[in-house]
Amino acid sequence: MEDRACALLRRFATVLFGTWYLVGSVLSAKAEWPQWRGPNRDGVSNEVGLLKVWPANGPKVLWKVPIGEGFSGISVSQERVYTMFSKGDDEFVVCLDATDGGEIWRFRSDKNYHEGQGGNGPRATPTIDGDLLFTISAHGKLYALNAGNGHTIWSHDLQQKFGSKMPRWGFSTSPLVDGELLLVEVGGKGEKSIVAFHTNTGDVIWSSHKDKLGYSSPIAITVKGVRQIICFTGTQLVSVSPTDGTIYWKYPWKTGYDVNAATPIFIPPDKVFISSGYGKGAAMLGMRVFVSPDDERTARVQIRENQSKIRVEEIWKSRKLKNHFASSVLHGNHLYGFDNSILKCIEANTGEEQWKTRGFGKGTVMLADGYLIILSDRGKLGLAKATPSGYTEKASAKVLSGLCWTVPTLANGKLYVRNEKEMVCLDMTGKH
Repeated sequence: MEDRACALLRRFATVLFGTWYLVGSVLSAKAEWPQWRGPNRDGVSNEVGLLKVWPANGPKVLWKVPIGEGFSGISVSQERVYTMFSKGDDEFVVCLDATDGGEIWRFRSDKNYHEGQGGNGPRATPTIDGDLLFTISAHGKLYALNAGNGHTIWSHDLQQKFGSKMPRWGFSTSPLVDGELLLVEVGGKGEKSIVAFHTNTGDVIWSSHKDKLGYSSPIAITVKGVRQIICFTGTQLVSVSPTDGTIYWKYPWKTGYDVNAATPIFIPPDKVFISSGYGKGAAMLGMRVFVSPDDERTARVQIRENQSKIRVEEIWKSRKLKNHFASSVLHGNHLYGFDNSILKCIEANTGEEQWKTRGFGKGTVMLADGYLIILSDRGKLGLAKATPSGYTEKASAKVLSGLCWTVPTLANGKLYVRNEKEMVCLDMTGKH
């Protein structure tokens, strides 16, 4: 009951205080990582005091546990660790103790997803909101589970209920909580590309947009007081109102095989960055919101054309940064991310390349304490200062083997990394 009361209080405060509270609520008292790409869905941690000098064999291993196939990210909340994997014929959601990796519960979420080219197993990352856990199986089963014991609260089969078409490489999007709404890229038939569910009941509040599924996950942003849900669908970037699904704007972005996979990045106060692989590249979009009568009179033509009070303009477009599946991170005025298998830094305002380096393959990157934490696709962990002046590695170590396509998670000084066989918890502060 106490967990439920806390969850309801957080949701009330989200409505009352808007964006600021959304950031603060997911963090709670401790530095947590309760969803895809962390507290703000941007791959950035607010933790400081990380080790800048590592032992020869890398940061201390606190524990390691066997898991199965899949590329689901790792969420951490209230000293519990959540992810997904598959073994044999089954797919699972699992909850572990952050102290020692001991299994607390396991929930069978679906049959195993087999895909010879991209790899087997689940792709989505669990989203934790108080005592609720939301996630999607690789075959498209949407679940709300009790985060404490793994019991089902409600569920939907997206293919059966909405006519969602199975993406070529499986359902990969991670659900987004915004107040009492759960926003999911469903890819259903008709105007059911994006669906808002009530977090407690699973009831459909609204559905919107018409497009096939991509592989990205939605984000929530506020520009000039206007709340928007930004979704990178199969062929477009689209902004909708969380209130009723009204489409504010669309930006066409057709990529080979519909692999729009990297999460959009909000650059305050009014820009959004997107990037895709398969030779597509990246773009920076600027938003102008018309909120006053003078604004509306000045821009009445644009408003009439777009049927929206938001106008979107392309600031730049470039092929210098092509995120295949790993999302980039923003630090200061610069973006750091993988151009296929080359790690690069580009200037956010212009898209101009600042530096590039190899050696991580098709790796993943996150940001903490002003440093890039990079995991190669073969298990090399690297630490480098996030600076446009050049790539300078401060530390590196081999921490995993095999295929590593899951971005690291940092919570309470512990770094969680995984491959398709095991999860490893590393001490990044020297205090554990």
